[in-house]
Amino acid sequence: MKRFQLSMAILLVALGVLAAAAFAAAPNTYQVTGQVIAVDDSKITVEKGKEKFEIAREKDTKMTGDPKVGSKVTVMYRMTATSVEVKPEAAAKKKK
Repeated sequence: MKRFQLSMAILLVALGVLAAAAFAAAPNTYQVTGQVIAVDDSKITVEKGKEKFEIAREKDTKMTGDPKVGSKVTVMYRMTATSVEVKPEAAAKKKK
């Protein structure tokens, strides 16, 4: 019985560590609320003040209602890099 309890405790600790690592790795979620100015199957464009947010939509994007141009919406989104280019470091300037 003690062996089973020890095994269960170890398993629960391991699962907790894995869950914490997965949670920590998730990127931040952002939101924008504004008026829809364009919408199609692949993206939605929302205007908030003078700013325009063009946000991609996927087949798994959860939709509540049917957004149309002119609708007020709140969009939750995450930023994902599509590429990263590292620039060479500038040469150090010599002092006179």
